[in-house]
Amino acid sequence: MPLSENEQRMLEQMERALYEEDPKFATQLKGSDARAFYRKRLAMAAVVFAVGIAALLGGAVAQVWPVGVVGFLIMLGAAWLGVSAWRRIPGPNEIGAFQAPAGSTTRKKKGSAGFMSRAEDRWKKRRDEMGR
Repeated sequence: MPLSENEQRMLEQMERALYEEDPKFATQLKGSDARAFYRKRLAMAAVVFAVGIAALLGGAVAQVWPVGVVGFLIMLGAAWLGVSAWRRIPGPNEIGAFQAPAGSTTRKKKGSAGFMSRAEDRWKKRRDEMGR
């Protein structure tokens, strides 16, 4: 149920008063910036990727192949984390407060609705052609 105009004005006044009274607390309540969150995740992925390279090279130099394999797997995971963070960094007009995604939430992929509707259309088309 949307707020009425009067309720929205009152809420905005309360927000301004909170900012004036305690700006640090108000900033903490507002939420974090999506760009900053995903940039931190991207930086973490770069560091983990560097650790993976070091493990891979260390395993190759010491001729201990399990260490090299673990290093490669670390690099692979860091690359996946980095690419997923890179894709989710919002554009300049999409910046706003958001809640960091929880690890247990699942997201619907962007193209899944289109894929399902195309698959249903193909199925109906085949069924119609078979009925002729």
